[in-house]
Amino acid sequence: MQLFLCEKPSQAKDIAKVLGAGRRGEGCWLGNGVTVTWCIGHLLETAPPDAYDPRYKRWNLADLPIVPEQWKMTVKAKTASQFKAVKRLLGECAELVIATDADREGEMIARELVEHCRYRGPIRRLWLSALDDASIRKALAALKPGSETHSLYHAALGRSRADWLIGMNMSRLFTLLGRQSGYQGVLSVGRVQTPTLRLVVDRDRAIAAFVAVPFWAIEVQLREGGTSFAAQWRAPQDACDEQGRCLKAEVAQAAAAAMRRAGSARLVELQTERIREAAPLPFDLGTLQEVCSKKLGLGAQETLDIAQALYETHKLITYPRSDCGYLPLSQHAEAPSILAALAAADPALAALAPHLDARRRSRAWNDARVGAHHGIVPTAAAQASARLTGKPRAVFELIRARYLAQFLPEHAYERTQADFRCAGEALRAVGKVIVEPGWRRALPEALTPAKGRAAAEPQALPALREGQDCALGEVTLKDQHTQPPKPYTEGELIKAMKNVAKLVDDPRLKQKLKDTTGIGTEATRAGIIQGLLERGYLSKQGKALAATPAAFALIDAVPRPIADPGTTAVWEQALDMVQSGELPLAEFVA
Repeated sequence: MQLFLCEKPSQAKDIAKVLGAGRRGEGCWLGNGVTVTWCIGHLLETAPPDAYDPRYKRWNLADLPIVPEQWKMTVKAKTASQFKAVKRLLGECAELVIATDADREGEMIARELVEHCRYRGPIRRLWLSALDDASIRKALAALKPGSETHSLYHAALGRSRADWLIGMNMSRLFTLLGRQSGYQGVLSVGRVQTPTLRLVVDRDRAIAAFVAVPFWAIEVQLREGGTSFAAQWRAPQDACDEQGRCLKAEVAQAAAAAMRRAGSARLVELQTERIREAAPLPFDLGTLQEVCSKKLGLGAQETLDIAQALYETHKLITYPRSDCGYLPLSQHAEAPSILAALAAADPALAALAPHLDARRRSRAWNDARVGAHHGIVPTAAAQASARLTGKPRAVFELIRARYLAQFLPEHAYERTQADFRCAGEALRAVGKVIVEPGWRRALPEALTPAKGRAAAEPQALPALREGQDCALGEVTLKDQHTQPPKPYTEGELIKAMKNVAKLVDDPRLKQKLKDTTGIGTEATRAGIIQGLLERGYLSKQGKALAATPAAFALIDAVPRPIADPGTTAVWEQALDMVQSGELPLAEFVA
């Protein structure tokens, strides 16, 4: 008997249907010489400290650190009956096909059971990126040898053991030290959660310490041939900060007065260039969470839950927990059927039809840039998206737009920069004229402008030539103030977790970190933020996240490397090395 081991009951049902296993058994589906069973996430968990020694039940400073010599796993009480069913089936099968999610956590969910139940038979791997029937059939025809993905398990084990060692020991240590100082709560410390918390604490401190600096700007209205347009004053360098803002009121006031007397401005230099913008890549999960936070006001976990339902329940999108926006060339052949399904689902896309070209190959189609997963895109089952409403529809439309963008022309516009002199002062007017809307036609706000907020139109300049004089209209002197950094929203915190190398101070660490290395993974970042909210370290004020007093106290108390985003980013890089076979698991754990 061939046994398929899935991650969730819904996944098992989809795969069983394609395999023709329609008879319900105990914790499984049966038929055609195959059995399909499922986990419910992890059926096993790392044993608590008292499983190694009963004395660890009591928290005691003298017992720290607790470092297991032989790691133990225990069966989760909540799902013990399903574990029993899987264990029995592993004992009966002739071949195992791992069909859990195609990532390191999915690999661990299956492999920890294989080890715990001492299964010794042959193993193959089903590598799935979408749960519609066509994608399942395609993956079933291309099963991988089990050895090909075994290193993913080692990386997941490394992550799990590091989390246990840091979380278990540091949480006990700081809770006990807190009690000595009169703090009665549990002070939870985590390998990923604590550096993430520090990002918010640092931002909140920067906001609190911010001192507004006044600066001055001048906007001048110019006229040519009945057309009025705006130009901005360019203050002399010795009156400006490094951002080009004028810090001297008397310089700005004198410039405004001189220009008001002048009556006209002479055009000294005119430059026009055509700028082409390639379509943005399809979404990875982090970018989707960032955009959904900004455009739809959704939390990171809410976005992930919606995307997971679009993948698992509705079968409308590919695997959502992806860290990659590129697409494999092999998928390009599916474009005509996916585009047809999208068009059939939404009449509003009819206006795009003349501009779409299914043969177009954007920069997104690049095998060399695709890792374990590819960008999140609609599936050939997309016609069913017509039934979506509310938030799921809004999220699907964002994913759809990024996919449609790959088959539309580049966005092109002409940018004109006109430099003027007026009473010895420099002015600059910038104009923008869209030549080809291109992929921007696919954006949700372009398809339904009534629902979208009216965007500020870029100004178009009249026909100009060097040496001509333009009449001067109103001269407006603006006194402004520098603005503090903005508090993190969930979407911006996800972005900061992804791009943590930019926030690391240590030049050696900065050098060592690749730009792509971040804190946590696409699959875990939303849960980390959610955990910090639930533990009372973060609070929400509208969309903004704020650190609580407990957060400030904890970040000040823990050793700097534990709270340093650079440390955990280097560990994530080491886990990637475990995954690629460059670093032994034991060395990382040590």
